[in-house]
Amino acid sequence: MDETEFWEIVDRTREAADGDPEEQADLLVERLLQYDPDSVLDFARHFEARYNRAYRWDLWGAAAVLLDGASDDAFDYFRCWLIGQGREVFEGALHDPDALADLLGEFDEEVDGDGEELGYAADEAYEQLTGVVAPDLGIPAQSEEPAGTTLDFEDESALAARFPRLWERFGTG
Repeated sequence: MDETEFWEIVDRTREAADGDPEEQADLLVERLLQYDPDSVLDFARHFEARYNRAYRWDLWGAAAVLLDGASDDAFDYFRCWLIGQGREVFEGALHDPDALADLLGEFDEEVDGDGEELGYAADEAYEQLTGVVAPDLGIPAQSEEPAGTTLDFEDESALAARFPRLWERFGTG
């Protein structure tokens, strides 16, 4: 499975789920069950590589603005959700996290921003196909610390200055 097919699967399942991340995860498992186990592992590698690539302070800060705070777990789930939004939103957010203000349509923090189940979809499909837990993907683990410059998520003025468009649209201040 190449990168284009990876993103096509993400896009189709998001569209079919009307943006609901839990429904998207269910549809993703169903879709991946149509592939052979090696292709499912390829999908998992694409997902994990993007998940690791998004482990950045600036994206964590953007998540903190969107979600009115973001714990370690909340940021993990946010990164899964961000991948689930598709290539344009994901790459746009990596290029400029503040651009999420323009890239996102409606945003309901009760539903949006949490794609925990998306992170497990490939593992679940692989296990259903083979009856065993997915093997190690053989890709480098994420770094111990997020990339970039540390942000103080408690400092609203710093967040507003760093993410002016996000803060205007989603900030609590």
